[in-house]
Amino acid sequence: MDGRWRLVLSCTTLTLLLAGAAAGAQPRTNAFDDPFVQATSALAGCPVPEGPLYTAEEVRALAHIRAQHGGSCYRSGRCRLPNSYLYDAEIIPRVRQFIREDGRFGDTSVWLLGQRRIVTLMGCVRSVQQGRALEQAVGLVDDVAGVVNLLHVPGDAAAPVRYPLAQPGH
Repeated sequence: MDGRWRLVLSCTTLTLLLAGAAAGAQPRTNAFDDPFVQATSALAGCPVPEGPLYTAEEVRALAHIRAQHGGSCYRSGRCRLPNSYLYDAEIIPRVRQFIREDGRFGDTSVWLLGQRRIVTLMGCVRSVQQGRALEQAVGLVDDVAGVVNLLHVPGDAAAPVRYPLAQPGH
């Protein structure tokens, strides 16, 4: 790589770092009202995930993408509602109820995030197998289009936490 490309890469990296630092200073909110709830809380010391928080700049960048992705479900005939994000506020409480009533997951600490009929599981489970079972079970809840499993087994050094952590005081 010649010096010119190194300079371009260095400038790009610096710009991204500065943008990230500036974004960290901007207030962040759940501007899209994505449902984010804790379903269970039995494992003490489980790393708390950060909720869906966006800066004003991120909201502007995501608004078009979210409108396009949300509406494509309806246009293709896979959704009865005009936007797939409209399902989330109703799906997440049902998923939480299902997890609590199931009986197999009472010894976990799990948070749920709903976006576009996709449920993201974050938090702690006792084993990888329990996490897989939870993922499969949530996938059976009506209107859930998919499940993202970011669950963590505490004490498993080979598998670090895979979700962003809440900042102290939030």
